Amino acid sequence: MALTNLLDLDPAQLVAYCGELGEKPFRAKQLQRWIHQFGASDFAAMTDLAKSLRDKLATRAIVASPAVISDHTSTDGTRKWLLDVGQGNAVETVFIPEENRGTLCISTQAGCAVNCRFCSTGKQGFNRNLTVGEIIGQLWMAEFELRKTKGIEPGPKGERQITNVVMMGMGEPLLNYEPTVTALKLMLDDNAYGLSRRRVTLSTSGVVPMIDKLGQDCAVALAVSLHASNDALRDGLVPLNKKYPLKELMAACVRYLPFAPRDFVTFEYCMLDGVNDTEQHARELVALVRHGAEPVPCKFNLIPFNPFPESGLTRSNNPQIKLFAQVLMDAGIVTTIRKTRGDDIDAACGQLAGEVQDRTKVQERMQKMAEYQEKFGKNFGRLVEVTS
Repeated sequence: MALTNLLDLDPAQLVAYCGELGEKPFRAKQLQRWIHQFGASDFAAMTDLAKSLRDKLATRAIVASPAVISDHTSTDGTRKWLLDVGQGNAVETVFIPEENRGTLCISTQAGCAVNCRFCSTGKQGFNRNLTVGEIIGQLWMAEFELRKTKGIEPGPKGERQITNVVMMGMGEPLLNYEPTVTALKLMLDDNAYGLSRRRVTLSTSGVVPMIDKLGQDCAVALAVSLHASNDALRDGLVPLNKKYPLKELMAACVRYLPFAPRDFVTFEYCMLDGVNDTEQHARELVALVRHGAEPVPCKFNLIPFNPFPESGLTRSNNPQIKLFAQVLMDAGIVTTIRKTRGDDIDAACGQLAGEVQDRTKVQERMQKMAEYQEKFGKNFGRLVEVTS
């Protein structure tokens, strides 16, 4: 009989599972606290559970997060884990310590099918969605590993190491919707991690229908990977824009806000030298969010590009980034410039790669395109247009 990984179950599912074992609902709450507040995986250690229940669980269930392949710490304290999710796939999870908070960046897919031009994850292609246990297991592993490192006892009274969670790791969360939402519900549940909805952020490339659904099902803070000020530019940087263009995306953001814990959307904008970083681009952004059919309450987070092989892109220089930010701030838009963290261990934004057995064959297609480009030179663009 296959063992049930209890990390896969949200509060309601855990109640149902205990019911199948002939146990009352309050046992599910006790079990959930042991797992998510004490980090327990040994049922024998769950001393306030009836021995009969512990014996049942020992033969029918497990508590297992993805195994750690490697664990690296940056000179700035950023910590990155490479986690084994089976079948030759591995994902990365990053902890970013700051003075008053600790943020965990979580992955939701092995690879990514969106293939944004500036993101190393997309260049690996896509293999599969992660399960609930693999998503929440990153938080479970990291929280109690960090406590262990600092000698902090597990339990609800222990000092919490992870105060914020961002779904900004490998993958597009809204293309793995049900497992992502189940994991979100566990993060928010008082008998699990008890995080505020304001402290949990989901970042999306702009899957419009699922933004609407998230608002109804489990609204958390929303960040949108924007990266361009017009459709023509965004089509090349974020291919998903061809399906959900900026007008539709902005409207979805406005619809989301009544359900959100914050009264604004964060727009993430990767600063690419000579691509999207001119004053004109900044003025277009102001027009996009302030003068559209419905203005979008928002803030901008400008992200200096973190280089990786094969991107063909470079980072905007600091004076240009500051000039870009000033245009936005002069228009009354709150704008921050993200401090690069963990780049010496490839843990910075856009650098997460892991190991993916790509079933979308992105690398193979990129190699063929490079060969064609070398062969046909200036005519390559026309060739692609004619044959596509």
